[in-house]
Amino acid sequence: MKKFFLHLTFIIITLISISAKSQNKISVTNLQCEMLNNPEGIDVGQPRLSWQIKADMNDVKQTAYQIIVASTLENLNSKKTDLWDSGKTESDASVNIIYKGKRLENRQNAFWKVIIWTNKGEIQSTNSAHFSMGIMNYADWKSTRWIGYEKASIGDSISQYSKLSARYFRKEINLKKQVKNAKVYIMGLGLYELYINGNKIGDQVLAPVPTDYTKNVKYNVFDVTSQLKEGKNALGTILGNGRFFTMRQDYKPYKIKTFGYPKMALQLFVEYTDGSKEIIRTDDSWKVTTNGPILSNNEYDGEEYDARKEIKNWNTTNFDDKKWFAAEYVQEPGGFYEAQMTPNMKIMGEVKPILIKQTPKGTYILDMGQNMVGWLQLKTKGKSGDKITLKFAESLQSDGSLYIENLRDARTTDVYTLKGEGEEIWEPRFIFHGFRFVEVSGFPAKPTLDDFVGKVVYDNIKTTGTFESSDVTMNQIFKNAYWGIRGNYKGMPIDCPQRNERQPWMGDRTTGAYGESFLFDNQTLYAKWLDDIKNAQTADGGIPDVAPAFWRYYGDNVTWPGTYITVADMLYQQFGDKKVIEKHYPSMKKWVVYMEQNYLIKDLMTKDKYGDWCVPPESLELIHSKDSARTTNGELIASAFYYHLLQMMKKFATINGTNSDDIKYYDSLSERIKTAFNAKFFNSDKNNYANNTVTANLLPLALGMVPENLQSKVFDNIVHEVEVTYKGHISTGVIGTQFLMRTLSEYGRPDLSYKLASNDTYPSWGYMAKNGATTIWELWNGNTADPKMNSQNHVMLLGDLLIWYYENIAGIKSNPEAPGFKQIIMKPDFETGLSFVNASYESNYGTIISNWKKTKSNLQWNITIPPNSSAIVYLPTINASNIVLNDKKLDKTDSAFKIENNKIVLTLSSGSYAVSVKR
Repeated sequence: MKKFFLHLTFIIITLISISAKSQNKISVTNLQCEMLNNPEGIDVGQPRLSWQIKADMNDVKQTAYQIIVASTLENLNSKKTDLWDSGKTESDASVNIIYKGKRLENRQNAFWKVIIWTNKGEIQSTNSAHFSMGIMNYADWKSTRWIGYEKASIGDSISQYSKLSARYFRKEINLKKQVKNAKVYIMGLGLYELYINGNKIGDQVLAPVPTDYTKNVKYNVFDVTSQLKEGKNALGTILGNGRFFTMRQDYKPYKIKTFGYPKMALQLFVEYTDGSKEIIRTDDSWKVTTNGPILSNNEYDGEEYDARKEIKNWNTTNFDDKKWFAAEYVQEPGGFYEAQMTPNMKIMGEVKPILIKQTPKGTYILDMGQNMVGWLQLKTKGKSGDKITLKFAESLQSDGSLYIENLRDARTTDVYTLKGEGEEIWEPRFIFHGFRFVEVSGFPAKPTLDDFVGKVVYDNIKTTGTFESSDVTMNQIFKNAYWGIRGNYKGMPIDCPQRNERQPWMGDRTTGAYGESFLFDNQTLYAKWLDDIKNAQTADGGIPDVAPAFWRYYGDNVTWPGTYITVADMLYQQFGDKKVIEKHYPSMKKWVVYMEQNYLIKDLMTKDKYGDWCVPPESLELIHSKDSARTTNGELIASAFYYHLLQMMKKFATINGTNSDDIKYYDSLSERIKTAFNAKFFNSDKNNYANNTVTANLLPLALGMVPENLQSKVFDNIVHEVEVTYKGHISTGVIGTQFLMRTLSEYGRPDLSYKLASNDTYPSWGYMAKNGATTIWELWNGNTADPKMNSQNHVMLLGDLLIWYYENIAGIKSNPEAPGFKQIIMKPDFETGLSFVNASYESNYGTIISNWKKTKSNLQWNITIPPNSSAIVYLPTINASNIVLNDKKLDKTDSAFKIENNKIVLTLSSGSYAVSVKR
């Protein structure tokens, strides 16, 4: 008996030791609320909480969790969970867990931790996380007045080329007690900078994110406890124009929307150590001036800054503001006040110029070496009144001067006037440019490369994807895409950041948003954009081509407005976000019904607007093709795409558990359209559709409209067109290219996809790179067609290329049955022409890695699967003896082993794996 107890004690000690070691190797990290890190001022009553598990061992699965939430950090640390204790919940869910505790009130602080149980033991998050609630009700902004200055000043121009000086606001306050906590809630339109006691609050730029201000206005929240002191304090703001006082005033008012002069509303909420509270609000006791150094700030035309007019200490206490005006009460913008649930923009990187060269006229051309989006910082010395002019462009003319025709009427010019007080460093505040080259004139001395730094500006979101292969052209295309995407994130996805456009065109992101999601954590950006689209919808159901509708383009079609549905599907597939589907389903259905009722004739969708936009033209000099053989029927495009959207709507209805009548509606309408489509467009004698363009055949095949017994024949026509008619080159436009690469691979021709991806002759993505592009062009022949029609930073022609890079070449794909990468499908096309691929993607569960390299005799594949997820891995052999997994021969008796379509398929749990396959 004594020996038994000794043995039992030894077992218990051993188990405890094993559990302790497991806990040391497993941790809980990256606690997020609404996919944000420690957000201030959210307005979601039941926010979603998420975390990641990190482990340096294989096969880690969460089995249960316990979330504890408290109103103070002290309560949390002492385990007084006065807001929510979920209790031990048996679940493997670690993403988007809905808060189900006490009602969260206005300005409520919440501190939280999570304890998880895994198949390896119990682990508690080592660090707490925090979120706070915003101002939840419109009424709680009571007595907070909108203030502004609604007049033009000397030097301003309310014209096509609008010019308006920045507004400076200030107010001194006296805090009579010691401050315990303080937060600022600010709506500064169009753009703002906030200061307390001379210090800028936050590292954001170009804030807040743009919206249609008549529909919704975003407020930002900052914890400013450390910036305030007992006694006198100074609050200051600068307001820029942004999209509020829009770039073109008194010009095409039927098209261009503007909202008025800049204005602001602010609350400073102070809690004192004795428990009392105070709110300081904007009112007419604030002072304002326009007589500051920012003479103009226009997103198209640039910023003018006169350093001689700088106002020293204007945002500190004891400043003499007698010459300033009392702020005016002004009308509110009209839109509902909402917390901003996506990050602001930020300076996300720097670019050093690579060359500076003097021109015959005495100016200097600066080459950044990269087409970028942001602005230029300069460093100089000179006399008071010296004026430096910076003119921005994407390319040069043959004589070495700037090429500016493609900027249209955007002036893209910054002007800095020196104050003459030693070394001066300046950069703009309220504008951005798309540029590679800068013409510098008026520099007091001969400028050097060290006098300039490019600031890269886009939304403060994480880069999540990397990709490298054995093909140099494909690698450069990936780099070009990366630079193009990041430059066009501006609180909304825009196009052409260099010219007088910069609009959130929907058709550019129909499938593009999906590809972008592998490179950037764009979930909150696109969730916000869906709100913009919903707010732009007309009462009868119509959706514009641009949202927010800064340009009034309500023309009705399928392929551009349908982005509303495809982006929601992307957010579900890539991030497991069901909330966007639940939120937007009624509006999406309203649009689907609207289009059916207005444009469905004889079961075909008759309304198209853009066709297969930007098909590569037959001549390098043409902008658009004039060859009817290259043009795909608009009714075919609209009908096929509408059918595609109906399948997504059926999926959404199923996810939502919607009334079965909706599903029957989508099924019935889909079948009618498919029948009518094949009856009208299918040529049974040739086994092709319409005029046999690649897009005409590709859409019905990719979207499931071709009868199964005809699919291979239709695909043969696609292959013939690509290989023979177009000599192995792309011939599709914006619509067809969304499905091209994946369909070629999935029907057995990944080698042809690879040829299109690696081409460097016209038309191809590689042709752009070979001809000096460092981003993606708007036109396939942007260097030879009328250049004034070519944006050299445009993402719409990427189609499904980036999706193909990750899903088909790297083998990183989210299983539709377990979205958000809860389970990964790893099925690379090894037989393309590539000899190696190294790729990674940081999912909501952690980093996924797929690195493979092949020789004539062997395939080596290193895989990393994040904890609490799994992967279905496809290996190119049917002989288990050819496979070595982590230095061990594959055990074919394993239950996770099967053979499917001449491939061995393994289901692997989390961890790192070295796979070797004898070829």
